[in-house]
Amino acid sequence: MTGKSFLNGVTRDKEDILGRFLLVLAGTEIPYCVIGGLAVNAYVEPVVSLDLDVVVALDRLDSVLAESRRSGLTAETFEQSVNLESPDSDLRIQLQTDGRYQPFLARAVEKDVLGYRMRVACVEDVLQGKVWVYLDDTRRRSKRQKDLADIMRLVEAYPALRNTLPEDVRRLMD
Repeated sequence: MTGKSFLNGVTRDKEDILGRFLLVLAGTEIPYCVIGGLAVNAYVEPVVSLDLDVVVALDRLDSVLAESRRSGLTAETFEQSVNLESPDSDLRIQLQTDGRYQPFLARAVEKDVLGYRMRVACVEDVLQGKVWVYLDDTRRRSKRQKDLADIMRLVEAYPALRNTLPEDVRRLMD
């Protein structure tokens, strides 16, 4: 079984929504990078996630949304994201609108993630994003625990990153 077929099976994806969305991004030539759990999977042993967290150039967000809608995805706007989805898949594409992530675009690298070639935030930025969401105490505790596990997975694979963590998060690594 390939990474693509595994991911599409887990997300009950009938139309390869991730592939379709990556084509939208390639067609618009808009800077983007993947962050979140799937980005962690680019650097360490994969763990299943139904979310694709993506940063796009905010000044081009309207173009991404227009092309996404043309490709059959629906959009719903939230405080810090615009979520794209399709009735043909359980995959949730979350376009992050928090401006803190914009500098990640310049440092993104090409990576293979579960059989898909995509731009992924560099490992340091993936970790930084995970720290931000872990420290957000408005998020559900279960989501924060998953973020902490992702932080631990990254630090185990890249021990030098431990020194970049805030002290209270670093203590949790012991």
